[in-house]
Amino acid sequence: MGPRGLLHLLLVLLDCWASVSAQAGATPVVTMEDLNSTEPAPTTLRPALSPRPPETSRAPRPSSGPRPTPVTDVAALCVCDLSPEKCDVNCCCDPDCSSTDFSIFSACSIPVVMGDSQFCSQKAAIYSLNFTADPPQRIFKLVEQINPSIFCIHITNYKPALSFINPEVPDENNFDKLMKTSDGFSLNAESDASFTDKPDAPNSAKYEVPNSGTKVPITVQSIVFRSLNKTLTRLEYTDVLRQVLVETGQVQVCTNVVLEVKYSLTYTDAGEVVQADLSLLLGAVSSAMVPLQQKFEIYFIQQNTKPVPLSGNPGYVVGLPLAAGFQPQKGSGIIQSTNRYGQLTILRSTTEQDCLAAEGIRTPVLFGYSMQSGCKLRLTGAVTCRLVAQKVKSLLKGQGFPDYVAPFGNSRAQDVLDWVPVHFITQTSHVKDSCQLPVALAIEVKWTKYGSLLNPQAKIVNVTANLISSSFPETSSGNERTILISTAVTFVDVSAPAEAGFRARPAINARLPFNFFFPFV
Repeated sequence: MGPRGLLHLLLVLLDCWASVSAQAGATPVVTMEDLNSTEPAPTTLRPALSPRPPETSRAPRPSSGPRPTPVTDVAALCVCDLSPEKCDVNCCCDPDCSSTDFSIFSACSIPVVMGDSQFCSQKAAIYSLNFTADPPQRIFKLVEQINPSIFCIHITNYKPALSFINPEVPDENNFDKLMKTSDGFSLNAESDASFTDKPDAPNSAKYEVPNSGTKVPITVQSIVFRSLNKTLTRLEYTDVLRQVLVETGQVQVCTNVVLEVKYSLTYTDAGEVVQADLSLLLGAVSSAMVPLQQKFEIYFIQQNTKPVPLSGNPGYVVGLPLAAGFQPQKGSGIIQSTNRYGQLTILRSTTEQDCLAAEGIRTPVLFGYSMQSGCKLRLTGAVTCRLVAQKVKSLLKGQGFPDYVAPFGNSRAQDVLDWVPVHFITQTSHVKDSCQLPVALAIEVKWTKYGSLLNPQAKIVNVTANLISSSFPETSSGNERTILISTAVTFVDVSAPAEAGFRARPAINARLPFNFFFPFV
């Protein structure tokens, strides 16, 4: 390799070394300071050397975003300084310690003081003692440390997330100030609230999507007014609503008070909010109704999907349908019908009481409601027994009889192991020269109280479907027979009864001295 090639290789190595130095940060300066000093000596950062000639300039690299700013200055932070105006033992950063105090220290109790450990790059103050110096000196270093974790904070695009600020609680003194500083509805000195559903209105409220520059206007869907006698009246949201205080005798009544607020946010598959709706319930409140309780709700609805209400959260609610489904193959999730009132059904009774006319007419099984229904089936000799048995069985079970029932009202379809299987039992009576026909389907649902005693939740633990068949003699041609077909659902509470518990009596282990009864004994 010639001199010119060697020079080129040397320049490449220097360039690589300068890049690594720039990424690792500036080289810290070790400062030796007297222990009598109350503040650490200032640390100056030296720029990295550049091997390029003066006439060659490098274009600055584009910044990937704002760097996190440390909340606390680690150079001025002393976490071991617990005693005010007194020197703490082995606390090297304590400004109250003198050289005499440091001479008896064994080591620094906290040698490194760091800031937030979530940042990818953070400052660190390193303290140590130099006992060879006379008088003893403290070594203070302010270095830049790199967090090796891949889940560190590199860019701050939401600064309020770095610290928690206690919100100011509204009261009668600061309520007007908080309402004026909020970005919600526009207010004036007379407490007039103006609502509008026009996105381009100057005072319309808007919902700002995080990490996005777009703002979704809040559309007021409805405003309902509730009077003191609980009557509801729908108001026009284009009107200006004003809170009015009316005094009737010694009772004061305030109108247009916000009682309930309901938000409905529609989002896409990517998690972006595209629509925001608002519903308000205003009412009249008298002085006898204070303190006032307000209700706020928010619903998230995915776009182009129809939300399916739950039968309980988590336990079942009396009067709501049972969640049921079937598993098409082993390892797959539970398949449920989109009609939650059609997942588990029984035969519905009609005025005609004709089973063939009532085919396909079902009624849902509601939790806590024991039901019974039936119909009449007319048999003639022209119809074979096997065909009638299949027809009655499909009539009792219905289309798509489920294999599993959800234990809770909000059970997820992917949690197959949590679902309760439906035990299907068939009872027959074998009689020679007779026709075996299903005549009844009895469904028994066992449930128990689950959770806290103050708020128990209904949980289904067992479901049994019993198909009962009976023997009928073969009918000759021309003869007709009527058979009663019935279905029944029974809910059984199998909760363990509460047992009274008592603490064990304390054992009194009292020993008297041997001369306690002297001189009587």
